[in-house]
Amino acid sequence: MKVLQPIYLFPLVIASLILGIAGGWIRLGYLEYNVTGSAANHGLLMVGGFLGTLISLERAMVMKHKAWLLVPMLSGMSIPVLLFLGKPVLGNGLLFSASVGLIAIMYLQSVRHQEIYQFIMSVGAISWMLGNFMILYTDFIASAVPWWVGFILFTIVGERLELSKFLPTPKIAKNALIWLLALFFLGMWTPFHGIGNWLMGTSVIFISFWLLHYDMAKIASKKENQFKYIGIGLRVGYVWLTLHGIILCFMENHPLYYDLFVHTFFLGFTFSMIWAHAPIILPMVLNIKHNPYHPILWIGWAVFQISLLGRVLSSIVFNPDLRLWFGVINGWTILLMFGLMVIIIIHKIKRDYSLKRKSSVQEFV
Repeated sequence: MKVLQPIYLFPLVIASLILGIAGGWIRLGYLEYNVTGSAANHGLLMVGGFLGTLISLERAMVMKHKAWLLVPMLSGMSIPVLLFLGKPVLGNGLLFSASVGLIAIMYLQSVRHQEIYQFIMSVGAISWMLGNFMILYTDFIASAVPWWVGFILFTIVGERLELSKFLPTPKIAKNALIWLLALFFLGMWTPFHGIGNWLMGTSVIFISFWLLHYDMAKIASKKENQFKYIGIGLRVGYVWLTLHGIILCFMENHPLYYDLFVHTFFLGFTFSMIWAHAPIILPMVLNIKHNPYHPILWIGWAVFQISLLGRVLSSIVFNPDLRLWFGVINGWTILLMFGLMVIIIIHKIKRDYSLKRKSSVQEFV
């Protein structure tokens, strides 16, 4: 099982991201990087190939046996099967198998640690599986989207509860969050164009308010350096979650309704979570001691947020040209952020090597 190392699987995560962004650009009308099949499989690339593989990799890392890394490998390998072999049923089957594997991981972790946040993340894994099943059953991406939203929402809320477990949160507040998540779960089972979007939208608005008030990001945002970066990043993500809920509830008749509620969640909320968690998660996933934080990340973070806001506003006023260019800038900024993190890590490794070498020379002299 030495071949199954997290660092060897991470290129599948990045490849899915790059191909997913290229597919998103094509859907916007930007054809500079036209990868066959990437536009049609944009959702599968971003949610299954990128987010699914990344989350599965993170959860498999804490398992005792390395064989569990087969789970993120399955979701990662679905991408070349979908795009380059042209076998959608097999590719979707790999994603479905990966989601079943993630459920198994979460079940074992929940048995070992019977905490509410483990059960919430398990519901997230189940939601991913149900979304992937809908793709196999209907061959219609939109039918999976509410379940994919649930996958990310339950996973992130569970992780935030785990990281905030030592805060003195009132029991009534914890119970309120559980009821809100239950309401959201009910909304996923309800026909979307009807009461389903109202149930999901209303619940996520109040979930975002809960996170803004009770999550430890509120404390971290008042500190300095990396803590401030994480705290503010998370809280801005919760604001995006609020906007996502408002769009779900009140903008159903807008011609770009689907685009708006999908991207305020998967770009605004989800990527804000990724940028904030990266200094903590990436060193663990890549098994390195250096974290990819440097104040320069604030620049990329700001450009990402501004360009996404520009895309959303231009969609609301239905300006396709501005929507296109803000979308292209937003995609490049995502790649820039990951590039900056790589450069930061390399710089820190070189710095430590230089200091170690200098120290060795001084001891020799």
